[in-house]
Amino acid sequence: MNKQLAALVGSRICHDLISPIGAIGNGVELLSLADGDSNDVVKLITQSIDSATARIRFFRIAFGGAFEDQNVSRSEVLSILSASAIGGRHTYFWRVEGDQPRLDVRAAFLMIQCMEGAMPFGGDITVAKSKGNWVMTATSDRLKIDRVQWIGITNRDARPYADASQVQFALLPVVLEEAGRSLSVEFTDTTITAEF
Repeated sequence: MNKQLAALVGSRICHDLISPIGAIGNGVELLSLADGDSNDVVKLITQSIDSATARIRFFRIAFGGAFEDQNVSRSEVLSILSASAIGGRHTYFWRVEGDQPRLDVRAAFLMIQCMEGAMPFGGDITVAKSKGNWVMTATSDRLKIDRVQWIGITNRDARPYADASQVQFALLPVVLEEAGRSLSVEFTDTTITAEF
């Protein structure tokens, strides 16, 4: 119950922050209609707001509450991932059709965060489904794997302490357990493949 309560608090915070950031975006849009040489400044502010909004929407799914009967639409996921990719180092390919259970999408978003952390110089992350299982692949010319954290997401006895920047490694096993899924991960020099 405490875990679910914490997740709901996180979901509420993110939900409440989206509205004022959207309002700031509207204000910036009005500023851009005014006369003067403020276009570059407005463009920078707009990009920052778009990026922040995308991250908050991403965090709302990754860290927010999820119940068994909740779904996330494909269009919402695509919107979040395409906005997250703008100006970033990572490209996302969501190859999953239709609406999906929120618990599963939450697990996928947490795995995306794990993969992003292993790709400091950028790369591609592909999310697909095969025979009912989620299959995620990260590809990058240079990976930086924190083996201790990665071992911990598949081995309960080897879970290290996770600080705020690595909280996704602590949450992912809990979310997978709630979803009734188990995780396997494989590495090569340039790829990470996860299946759950």
